[in-house]
Amino acid sequence: MPNTEQLEHSMPVAPIKLLTTRSALPLAHKVNNYLVDFRKTLNNNVKTDPAFHGYMEDNYMMEVDCPRFGTGEAKAVLHDSVRGKDVFILVDVCNHSITYTMNGYTNHMSPDDHYQDLKRIISAINGKAHRINVIMPFLYEGRQHKRNGRESLDCAYAIKELMDMGVSNFITFDAHDPRVQNSVPIKGFDNFTPPYQFIRSLLRIEKDLIIDKEHTIVISPDEGALDRAVYFANVLGVDTGMFYKRRDYSTIVNGKNPIVAHEFLGDNIDGKDVIVIDDMISSGGSMIDTAKQLKKMNAKRVFICCTFGLFTDGLAAFDDAYEKCYFDKIVTTNLCYRPPMLYEKPYYVEADMSKFIASIIDFMNHDASMANIYTPTDKIHQILAKYNNREMSGLDI
Repeated sequence: MPNTEQLEHSMPVAPIKLLTTRSALPLAHKVNNYLVDFRKTLNNNVKTDPAFHGYMEDNYMMEVDCPRFGTGEAKAVLHDSVRGKDVFILVDVCNHSITYTMNGYTNHMSPDDHYQDLKRIISAINGKAHRINVIMPFLYEGRQHKRNGRESLDCAYAIKELMDMGVSNFITFDAHDPRVQNSVPIKGFDNFTPPYQFIRSLLRIEKDLIIDKEHTIVISPDEGALDRAVYFANVLGVDTGMFYKRRDYSTIVNGKNPIVAHEFLGDNIDGKDVIVIDDMISSGGSMIDTAKQLKKMNAKRVFICCTFGLFTDGLAAFDDAYEKCYFDKIVTTNLCYRPPMLYEKPYYVEADMSKFIASIIDFMNHDASMANIYTPTDKIHQILAKYNNREMSGLDI
């Protein structure tokens, strides 16, 4: 946890309450455990001050339900008071495993359903909280961030709607296009990225990496992820390259122009370890094609690092690609729901973000600077130095 001395000399704005629907319960429990540990170990005088009752608790989570009627309609029910609390609502809009019954049929919850439940919780708070903060790791409708022709602006409208309902701060991760925050220019919008967690997880699994320009390169699978790849490559001290998607603009398939080929722009990757970095794996077709081309270009190993592993078309294509040695490892975070069978795959590595989220909540609750959380460059350099000296034991995430 960076710069805890900031927290030792600052006061919380209000007692914390962590709310979550069933969509993000496993992640919320881990975040809560870290928050409890942070507060117990932090050397802050307010811990013993009666005026700051609730600063140090054994549990910051509050139970909330969103039961549904037989018609499929729902409501939010809070089981404790949030009056005067600094409320953090955690929601995973991609968790399709949760079901409800409507007119005798079983429905899987969609992102729209999760978003509506979030609004119901905010409505149930009824303006009684000191402050409302929403943590939505996967930005709802984040890929519908701009208008091409006669289209809706779903993402911008959703963010504005939440702010109009009384949300003070909106926290998301690796937004498809962070410029969507322009829809609420005078509200709190924070977009975090997980490069430190990626490299930490990768270094723990692979013990023989050599991170330098002669042995490693960072690749962006398309032009949209180039800024992520450039930052990651600069911090690691390696070169970067990118693929661009050559599309057939004379044809429309499923609402978009089909990809004809992926063309590579960059230095020679012959014999190098390749780290492919992107914001998400959706169906995975483009990522598998990218990895296949990298191996054809004689890449030594291919490591895929994506913030969100959605795997919307299942894992069969990835199993087949792994058997054909197109890639070696897939690293994704635990910020969204992943199929249970993914954990059994030999190629899967999880980058745990729960401690990072707990740090964000703790700093935000103290109104402390988030500068070091935004740019963990020093932490990445430290872990690289320890890895190169093979001193990985005892590292703190």
